[in-house]
Formats: sequence, C-alpha cells, structure tokens
Amino acid sequence: MPEREPPAWMWLKERLSRLRQASTPVPVADEPLAAVVRTAIVTDSAAALPADWVTAFAADGRLAVVPMPVMVGDEIYGEGEDDIMETLAVALASGSSVKTSRPSPGQFEQAYLAAQRRGFESVVSIHISAELSGTADAARLAASRVSIPVEVIDSRTVGMAQGMGVQSALVAAADGQSAAEVRGFAESRMERTKVYFYVPSLEQLRRGGRIGAAASLLGTVLAIKPILAVDGGKIVPLEKVRSAARAIARLEEIVAADVASRPEGQQRLAVHHFGNEAEAEMLAARLAEKCPGCPPAQISSLPAVLAAHAGLGVLAVIVGESSTPNG
Repeated sequence: MPEREPPAWMWLKERLSRLRQASTPVPVADEPLAAVVRTAIVTDSAAALPADWVTAFAADGRLAVVPMPVMVGDEIYGEGEDDIMETLAVALASGSSVKTSRPSPGQFEQAYLAAQRRGFESVVSIHISAELSGTADAARLAASRVSIPVEVIDSRTVGMAQGMGVQSALVAAADGQSAAEVRGFAESRMERTKVYFYVPSLEQLRRGGRIGAAASLLGTVLAIKPILAVDGGKIVPLEKVRSAARAIARLEEIVAADVASRPEGQQRLAVHHFGNEAEAEMLAARLAEKCPGCPPAQISSLPAVLAAHAGLGVLAVIVGESSTPNG
C-alpha cells in the first residue's frame, strides 16, 4: 500500500541526502567509501521504515534492512523480498496458520560484512524488542563473528517507534558522530517514543504468544475492546473499552494528551494499519485536528511480520520526537 510522507519526514530525508552528496567517495573493493559517514546502520523489517527511505539510504551502504521471515501455511516469505500482504490478509481472514521467525545470524553477518567492504568503520544495529523476538540475539551472535565493531541495540519497541530510532541514528551518523554517540542518540529517541494500538481481536496476539491467554479470553468473552501499548518492550493492556468506536476515540484522546506533553515543534506521529487504510486515514485526519502543532502523521501499512501478530483491522499510533538534534 502507498505510504504518506508528511513535510517533516521529507525535510529530514532531504537533509540526509545533502549530507550524503557532500561526502567524497573513495573506491574500495569496487565500492564507494563513505568519507563523512563512518558508521553504517542495520535494522530489521519490523522497523516499518518507508520503502523510499530504505531505497535511498541503502544505495550507498549506510542503511541495511534485514527481512524478517513470515510463514503462511508451509510457505516462507521474506519481508520486502516477496509481495506477501494479500496472501497474509487472506490467511488471517480464513484462520490459516501464520507464524514468524527471527532472521538468521548469517543474514546479519552478511550485512555487517557488506558495511565493512564499503569502508565503514563501525555498525549500529537496531532491532525489534527482545521481549517479542530473538532478533537482537541473532544480531549479537553475528556481531561476534565479524571484525568490524558492531553496537547491537534492543529497541524495546516495534514499528515506526523502532524506525524513528533508525532515522535518528542515520542523522547522527551523517553528522560524523562515533558509533557510541550514534547509539546514544538513537536510544534516547526510542526511550521517548510510545506505541499505542487497538486490535478488533486479541486472538492473533494470543496465538503468537505476544499476550497472555487470560487477556485474550477477557477480550473475546466480555466483548471488551482493549487499548494496548508497548511498555518495557512488552505488549501490555492500557485500557479496556466496551466498543470499537469508543476504543478508537479513546486512542485518539490518549495520543493527543501525549503529543501535548511534548516540546512544541518536536512532536512526530505515525499511524499503522493492516487491511483498513481508509480507517487509518480518517484517524490521522482527526489527530491532525486534535494536535494542530504537530506535523501530519505518516500513514503506512504494518510490515508483514507485525501484521501477522496484530491481525486485520489494527490501528496503531506512534508518538515520538524529532529525529534531529535541533528539532
């Protein structure tokens, strides 16, 4: 599905593009060396980064996104490598088996070695919460096998909350900061990023072991529609509401209050959906009215690895702050 990129994201992308163009490429093993950017960024597809970001910043090696596999029935698909969203939607609607897995350590090892061949001096590797996936462990194992220094970060979050950390890391790296500084800036931004979401059913989260069976029973038997959040890297119930309409309205209230509590001009929003793009657009429009000082929300479909657990009809809102040190 197409992604909407508001002016704030476009400005940040343009700034990174100018920094990239200002560097002086030097041939190394038939590939260009990043003269200004010393640290490459690696992440996984749970970061939900806009496709054009990945294309633009993967071109010179400064960004690599390792796909997270999704199994539908007996078929294994790779995020970004295969067009699986329609297949996934049909499988979820029909109750077919859907599973996810972490990438292999070898995939991360290849990404780190590719950065080394490009001439980067270090890597910062940012990954989905370790409470939800073993991806960070796979990255650490890969890091132990390569000679280039790798800083592995458990983002303790998901989706564009993780993605905002990746964008922050890209900016810090483009400014020529060390790997430790890049890590610190990305972590500070992710710590201040919140994920709030609503799902029509908790069944997929229960099946995937992402939320307890008792919470699933509560939602289905009593027809309670919970608002969930990511806290401490885990999915936790935030509030219990009796109808879908009220749950979405309450989600908007929670988001608006969070945005209002943040520094003026620094707030950033992203909205994720799966199978309900029009509903997500209406949600984003209402948030724009409630948060007039915040740039319009970026709207995008959840990546398959997250949609597989959230299920059809999910609405998620990420509240964060600017990915640049000066706003």
